[in-house]
Amino acid sequence: MVNMAVKIGSLTLQNPIMPGSGCCSDEIDRVYDVTQLGAFVPKSIEIVPREGNPVPRVAETPQGLLNSIGLPTYGLPYFLQHQLPVYLRFGIPIVVSVSAGTAEEFASICRQVSLPGVAGIEINISCPNKEEGGRAFAMGADSTLRVVKAIREATSKPIWAKLTPNTGDIAEVAVAAEAGGADALVVANTFLGMAIDTETFRPKLGNITGGLSGPAIKPIVVRMVYQCAQAVRIPIIASGGIMNAADVVEYMAAGASAAQVGTANFLDPAVMPKILSDLRKFCQDRGFGNVTELIGRTLRLEPATTLVA
Repeated sequence: MVNMAVKIGSLTLQNPIMPGSGCCSDEIDRVYDVTQLGAFVPKSIEIVPREGNPVPRVAETPQGLLNSIGLPTYGLPYFLQHQLPVYLRFGIPIVVSVSAGTAEEFASICRQVSLPGVAGIEINISCPNKEEGGRAFAMGADSTLRVVKAIREATSKPIWAKLTPNTGDIAEVAVAAEAGGADALVVANTFLGMAIDTETFRPKLGNITGGLSGPAIKPIVVRMVYQCAQAVRIPIIASGGIMNAADVVEYMAAGASAAQVGTANFLDPAVMPKILSDLRKFCQDRGFGNVTELIGRTLRLEPATTLVA
């Protein structure tokens, strides 16, 4: 039997497969036994309710999906009273995803979700930063360091910093997140994109631009995981275009310790148990006794180098 357990900082997950934030609701347990997963990451929440972006919010693209959901949320009190108890009944590690517009708001919401039963906190620092003209915190090393440090001072829970790919040097931002006290990195959020209806000449999204996910972005995010794995010592959770077990193997070879599955869930709600089963079979067929033997295999083939365009 293959040992599928992985360590993400102080957390030990029974396997490396989990959903990306916002890609599964608590109703997914009606589709399959959720206890099969390594962890569960609910949709990002904010302190106060918000409606999200105008419709339409989703547009298909070749090999991808544009979304401009806008982080709609009922707010923190509703989440704590009504949603979190449902997730905690899953019986697997629950990593609460949070979003905020300032470092102070991030610290406040992280302090309030640091409750018994919450395994960790994913900080969505890819969201607009009110303190710096709407730029995402994770677009710059300085703002990343500042917000992660504020959060680290507010909670003793494990912190997973979700980075944006829309930055000039993601490895530099990764180093800043580690320096600020992050226990792991999620690499990466969606790419900023746009689509136009050629019949009406109007943008296909109500918010004009949105985040591109799906298979089209995977080669770019594999490169980003590879770069970040060379730059930091903390674990990396890969996120970007994972559709099958082979994609997970590729990310782990590049240096990831775990994987978040996103867009694939909308094509097949039962995809994650299939990915897990196929990943286990891959390890068995290749003679790996532990799935962790996949982590960083490409990095170890030759001296690590910094990639340049």
